[in-house]
Amino acid sequence: MSGSLLFEAIVFLAGAIICVSIAKRLGLSSVLGYLLAGILIGPYVLGFVGEEGEDILHFAEFGVVVMLFLIGLEIEPKNFWSMRKSILGMGGIQVSLTVVITYALFTLLGYNWEVALVIGMAVALSSTAIALQTIKEKGLMDTTFGTSSFSILLFQDIIVIFMIGALPLLSNASEHTNGNTGHSTSNLIESLPIGLQTLAIILSVVLIILAGRFVIVPMLRKVAKTGVRELLIAAAFLIVFGISYLMEFVGISPALGAFLGGVVLSTSEFKHELESTLEPFKNLLLGLFFMAVGASINFIVIANSPMAIGGILVAIILIKAFVLFVTGQVFKLKLDQKLLLTFSLAQVGEFAFVLLSFAFQLNILEQEQMDMMLVITAVSMSLTPILSVLNERLILPKFGTKESISRPMDHIAKSQKIILVGFGHFGSTVGRFLRSHGIEATILDFDSNRVDFLRKMGFEVYYGDATRLDLLESAGIAEAKLLICAVDNPRVTKDITKLVKTNYPDVEMLVRAKNRYDAYDLINMGIDNIYRESLDTSLALASDALHKLGFRKYTLNRQVQNFIKYDEASLRRMAEQPERDENYIFKARKELEEQEKLLEDDFKRGIISYDNHWDSEHIRKQLQKPNEA
Repeated sequence: MSGSLLFEAIVFLAGAIICVSIAKRLGLSSVLGYLLAGILIGPYVLGFVGEEGEDILHFAEFGVVVMLFLIGLEIEPKNFWSMRKSILGMGGIQVSLTVVITYALFTLLGYNWEVALVIGMAVALSSTAIALQTIKEKGLMDTTFGTSSFSILLFQDIIVIFMIGALPLLSNASEHTNGNTGHSTSNLIESLPIGLQTLAIILSVVLIILAGRFVIVPMLRKVAKTGVRELLIAAAFLIVFGISYLMEFVGISPALGAFLGGVVLSTSEFKHELESTLEPFKNLLLGLFFMAVGASINFIVIANSPMAIGGILVAIILIKAFVLFVTGQVFKLKLDQKLLLTFSLAQVGEFAFVLLSFAFQLNILEQEQMDMMLVITAVSMSLTPILSVLNERLILPKFGTKESISRPMDHIAKSQKIILVGFGHFGSTVGRFLRSHGIEATILDFDSNRVDFLRKMGFEVYYGDATRLDLLESAGIAEAKLLICAVDNPRVTKDITKLVKTNYPDVEMLVRAKNRYDAYDLINMGIDNIYRESLDTSLALASDALHKLGFRKYTLNRQVQNFIKYDEASLRRMAEQPERDENYIFKARKELEEQEKLLEDDFKRGIISYDNHWDSEHIRKQLQKPNEA
């Protein structure tokens, strides 16, 4: 029974739900929950699934494949070119320094130069899956730390193609035999002479690029013409499966092929459709991958050489942390951003599994060496969420925020005391408008590089995490009259809202909401002043469009105000209705119909009765025509 696929699926899902729920309740990353679930259900603890975890790890890698395909879709050539300095600069420094230092360490430990170089290349790669998942969960993608991490990870994802291409050359240079030549040929590269293996890798990359332009895009156009959405979903999976199979057949990582395929399709008209189709599956598959990594940690190998593996693991993490900190220093990141970068990317990544396995196939690594490095890779990935929590709760509060919140916050208006949280594009507009009317606000932002830049621009901005009560109190929340929350992360917005409502209920809050669904949550939390970021802009656009068709500005301005009034009333009525309730769509349609009827009546009444001198003759005649049945 325990070997059935259905039983394993039940165990995986139950483990994920229980462990991730506990992790999130404790304020930890969901990645840590998945990893712990994998360890618990794996062969070395409860033994529910997987023989040494390897059977599930291969299937679970498809989550990484889908993720890298979606990352590739986001990398348009023009965007890549605009980021070239940070990608090549930060990524190049990080990878080259890590390879050199790790190579020197393993050479001193007595390893052959080929083995030391392969381990150096593997160690240089961080986990794109863990890092990006954590960054997105915390809403830090738009910070300096987020963009720096993305640049380094992107460089690693690209350079690993060349690393894999270079491995056959190292195999040719290697004079030793590791005793694993007897395994059967499972891919094209193994059956080729050493000199042709690198050429096969290059030709595979070229084939993916050509197939993307001349096969995949024309196929998607034909599928799109059918108008059947299920076919487009099938086509999206066919692309990812097809590229993965091709790369696996050749003997290269399927994730690399998927990344290249995504880059090729990033300029096509199907970019956003493919993203929206695959996105729901990505997170579920990534969760499965993290669990498989946890299940693959071989505790027998650890028990045989605990001191050696522990020492090498610590040395590798310290090397990567040192290099990342130096990289941040070279690019003049603030201390807190450097610490976040250091603790987030100090692990060995999922591509190390691919690189080490390929090196073993080519007789570069011995079985014992590969087993040791695979365990170190899996354990380092499992430790990353823990290290990040230690950084956030113990190190950053002492070194990242202490200096900024202890600075005297002068220039705070005495007539109206305002705290403005979040100074991105939305918040900076609010701050500039307030300042132009003589009102200064105490401004808090979580991106220290942006804080430094804005201080040079003349704004009194302070670094800090506004979800911490001590920071808000340092900013003067006890004496403040208003708190404006302009943060673009709904989860952070809700945390700040709950914190202020609980501890300082007399402070009036004006809160930004990304859409009406976020507004529902805020209304149910007792917030009255909610500002949906797309509402005014979309109405301004619609108003301008009607003006160009002959409608007068006076009438349109009045109708915009009517629309907002009716929509706000509808929003508060609908907030009581659960979004996934079966009656939600029915009630939402009724609200829309009622709203449109009221607007139409207001429009006709206003034109005929009051605005004869404002609207064009053509529109008045159209409105005054008898209604046709």
